[in-house]
Amino acid sequence: MIEDWDVDHLVVGAGATGLAFADALVDHGDASVALIDTRPGPGGHWRDAYPFVRLHQASLFYGVASTRLGGGIQQSGPERGLHERATGAEVRAYFEAALARLEGTGRVIFRGGVTHRGGGVVDAEGTVVARTRRGTRIVDAHHLAPTVPAVTPPPFTVEGGAAVVPVGKLDEHLDARRIVVVGSGKTATDAVVHALEAGVPPDRLTWVRPRDPWMLDRARIQPEPAVFQTMAADVWEAAAGAGSLTALFARLEEAGVMLRIDRSVTPTMAKAPTLARWELELLRSVEDVVRLGHVHAAAPGRLVLERGEVALPARTVILHCAADGLPHPPAVPVWSPEAITLQPIRAGFPCFGAALIGYVEATRSGDDAKNALCPPTQYGNTRAQWAEMTLRGAASAAAFMGAEDVREWARGVALNPARVPRGYASPALDEARERIARSSPAALSALARLAVATA
Repeated sequence: MIEDWDVDHLVVGAGATGLAFADALVDHGDASVALIDTRPGPGGHWRDAYPFVRLHQASLFYGVASTRLGGGIQQSGPERGLHERATGAEVRAYFEAALARLEGTGRVIFRGGVTHRGGGVVDAEGTVVARTRRGTRIVDAHHLAPTVPAVTPPPFTVEGGAAVVPVGKLDEHLDARRIVVVGSGKTATDAVVHALEAGVPPDRLTWVRPRDPWMLDRARIQPEPAVFQTMAADVWEAAAGAGSLTALFARLEEAGVMLRIDRSVTPTMAKAPTLARWELELLRSVEDVVRLGHVHAAAPGRLVLERGEVALPARTVILHCAADGLPHPPAVPVWSPEAITLQPIRAGFPCFGAALIGYVEATRSGDDAKNALCPPTQYGNTRAQWAEMTLRGAASAAAFMGAEDVREWARGVALNPARVPRGYASPALDEARERIARSSPAALSALARLAVATA
């Protein structure tokens, strides 16, 4: 039997951004929503994540606007004094509760194990199980959905007899004679840190890094207005005086904003997750680093790469951490006749962007007006893309903060990294704002130039 859903919005994807959009939409309007996902429950890629995963950023920056995720200060350990970061299990439980709250409104329904295709909602066999009425707005929460190793095969040939496992199987192979970590991004750094903390000596690790990454110092990306705005002032001043991408990132490193693992190598990858300095020291302890490009094939006793081969001893396990992660499709308007396409608005914070889009959808009419308030940004990958993301993020923030009601809403939303709560005062914040104002014209000009640079 085909169900008829009389809803205003069909949200395709019940991960972080789909839930953040639905949460803000329902809380600030009277819309009805159907949430669907191919997975059986909410949480998106968090349902497939490796067991030791944590948010790389403060929990307060993640989730839905109505309900804070975590928010406590770490009282012990190497990140004492920083905001806590939720584990994968905590994130999944949070999203289950967020969905239950939405369903409790009586205006939201959820169906797992299905997707949207050809105008209908279909199950895994392609059978139509539900349809929406004419005029239901489709919301694409998959446009920037990440890919993860647990559900993505290795992007290289695996010959018979080669032991290649996804990162989630790391704990089963800690006693391997050699562990080869393949990948340059956050998943790979997490794997290396986890292996070392689990007692694997650094000399039993090989790290295949096709590109070296730039990463943000986690201590600088905190839900504390003076801290975050001082970081922003450092970025603006670094950009204002940079004549090249290399100079920009060198200045950001000198200011303590960006980190790199190997000081003798200039990274070209700038997805820029956050990293703590204690993690950085652990990563630097791995000396066997292979920089021969991407892996083409894994075979018994050897790895074949773009620019050479590496011999491997018996009982070597190759850890697949090389999924693409965050995608980089071209930016499209958020509101179009085809769909509402969820994308980051303030650079680098997708949950805030999705919640903002939900708020604007609930409180505005006319797609042109909505698009004017929410010009999208993209994720960074190369250094030039990071510069472009930062430039676009500044323009987007100026657009939505120009509307009084949006500004007031954003001030009260913990997902907004730049929020300054009403009544907050700090000399450090005042100084940071003055520095941003002074350097902004030159910084914006430099970022516009660097965003199209090739070196």
